[in-house]
Amino acid sequence: MVPSVSTSSVRAPAVAGTFYPASARTLEREIDELLERAVLPKQSGTVCGLVSPHAGYIYSGFTAAHAYNAIKNGSFDTVIVIGPSHHEYFHGASVYPGESYRTPLGVVPIHNELRSEITHDENQIFLSVAGHRAEHSIEVQLPFLQRVLGPFSFVPIIMGEQTIELCEKLSEAISSAVMGRNVLLVASSDLSHYHPYDEAVLLDRRVIDLVESYDPLQLMERLDHRELEACGGGPIVTVMLAARKLGANKARVIHYCNSGDIAGEKNAVVGYLSAIFSQESSGLPQRAN
Repeated sequence: MVPSVSTSSVRAPAVAGTFYPASARTLEREIDELLERAVLPKQSGTVCGLVSPHAGYIYSGFTAAHAYNAIKNGSFDTVIVIGPSHHEYFHGASVYPGESYRTPLGVVPIHNELRSEITHDENQIFLSVAGHRAEHSIEVQLPFLQRVLGPFSFVPIIMGEQTIELCEKLSEAISSAVMGRNVLLVASSDLSHYHPYDEAVLLDRRVIDLVESYDPLQLMERLDHRELEACGGGPIVTVMLAARKLGANKARVIHYCNSGDIAGEKNAVVGYLSAIFSQESSGLPQRAN
């Protein structure tokens, strides 16, 4: 059971009514329709982590639904959601210090014990509201998680910078803290921004190839050299590294599109992908969902 919480330090929704419906009933209906449309191919293995986009649902909701269908009705001890900071720059990664996040579908409590374990070394991973106040990258993931998992607790982490050093430090802190727990890792990221349609597809294809080949270090290196684009590249790399430490040995991109496919305007598009990282049978014991 998820513990009840007071509302004394609840992070209120920042983008309800803009990125997704503010009405709980409308939001539930929209998410359920997206999940119903997002038919997954047959899959095997145990999902350890996923990538989901964070644009408005009208643009990226269908892509996100593919990732969340992969864990529908799953059972996890808790969830860790990692997003980039769009509005504030700061060094390191901030973990929300309050009691919960709230969406139109209800309150999602913070897993206090896991949060404490992840932030025990406060030099680069620390408790702060920095990056959380107006940020949408974590918030837009929560209604999907609420619909597919029911009540759950989570740890929200915003990366103020996206360096390989921070990705490695954060992935190590996460994997050490969650060892022995059945935890879902979520990376929130869109892909290239505002290129012509064909150029965007080529850029995004390179990211897709590196995700599917499970090569987080090459992905981060090419992002650093601006050969690729992903606004949440750091969260993707962090989840890939941490999921591997937890037993993931297979990556699959299960849906890709860009805003030109949705809106029809192809002069300057934004790319979206959903991916899952799973532990496939290899003679090793699998984590039970």
